[in-house]
Amino acid sequence: MARSREAGRTGTSGRRRKDEAGKPSFKPEALDKLIHERMRLGIMSALAVNDRMSFQELKDALDATDGNLSVHARKLEEAGYLACAKSFDGRVPRTDYNITRAGRTALEGYLAHMERIIRSARG
Repeated sequence: MARSREAGRTGTSGRRRKDEAGKPSFKPEALDKLIHERMRLGIMSALAVNDRMSFQELKDALDATDGNLSVHARKLEEAGYLACAKSFDGRVPRTDYNITRAGRTALEGYLAHMERIIRSARG
């Protein structure tokens, strides 16, 4: 999602926006709201360090309910941040997720923005 990469920038020069005092602007409202939600950040983080995770593995790792995980995973999939593959393990349905290139880029942008906010807050 271009919004997360471009948050805090101006024009095509790639320079960070400055506030009235000339300091870089790291406004929390510029965070990617799709990733910022707790469960979706957990899903993205888990998939960033694992090539692929099943629905059940994510559910267990995040201590989520079926419905909660399903809704949040679907939002990330619709945004192009996750890919979902459905198959069968014998007669048992299996859903596997992996983070897409766009998802990894969005997560890296989100984390970089959070790091700037943290550094700014620490002075």
